[in-house]
Amino acid sequence: MTAVEAAPAGWLTNVRAAPATLAQWWVLTVRLIVPSVKTGEIITAVLAPITFTASFYIPLNRVMSFAGLGFSSYAQFMAPIVILQACAFTAVSAAFRAATDAVSGLDRRFDAMPMHPIVPAAARMSSNVFRLLIGLVSAVVSTHVIRFRFVDGTLHTLGFLALGLAIGIAFCLGADAIGTATRSPEATTQVLVLPPLILGMLSTGLAPAHQFPHWVQFFVRNQPVSQYAEGLRALGGDTLGKAHPVTWSLMTPPLLWLVGTIALACYFIARQNLKRS
Repeated sequence: MTAVEAAPAGWLTNVRAAPATLAQWWVLTVRLIVPSVKTGEIITAVLAPITFTASFYIPLNRVMSFAGLGFSSYAQFMAPIVILQACAFTAVSAAFRAATDAVSGLDRRFDAMPMHPIVPAAARMSSNVFRLLIGLVSAVVSTHVIRFRFVDGTLHTLGFLALGLAIGIAFCLGADAIGTATRSPEATTQVLVLPPLILGMLSTGLAPAHQFPHWVQFFVRNQPVSQYAEGLRALGGDTLGKAHPVTWSLMTPPLLWLVGTIALACYFIARQNLKRS
């Protein structure tokens, strides 16, 4: 008896399932990416960080530089908030797409097909990461134009880019879970637009915590956007060496927020998709 004949009955099916699942994931990913290129959605992903950079830097540069930042320039200080707003913008788009798939019945049609229930969500995330990468590249280029520079070597530069990408993925995972749960593209967009705006304004992304009223400083310092901004700012460095050093005590809070967000989002995505199977 050969090894194939002696194998369990489902063994060959499982061997063929992995390539089929990858093929399904790829087809669904292309289904999402190609229309976004044709409709100009990618152009929006490029223009959004440019808009964020101009809207933050032009009106606030002189004011914040006069008030004192403890940094060599306002561009060096505010670059992280541009990265975070680019991530949030991509997340809103991710939530809208997830809600559209849910309310249109597309998820139910996928459930009736012979595919793993996680494949549609994985394809959405792949297309989200595609747009996220474009947005992050635009954000880095935009801040470079206003003279933001990576000054602490290759390792810290890679850490900055990796942290920005990981934050964007965490935002998109959470947004996908919210969009699938609400099943309303309009309501989802309205729910997700305000939190990034409010948390961005009440954070250390645009101004140091000591420039806020005393009663709100604790929240400003410890909310997740501020923690992410501080981590990115330390990795980005400062041309005059005024950035905080990259230490475990500094990086632990943003990493904990990051891991917690990803874990919680993955739990809800898995629950939403597997319970339908």
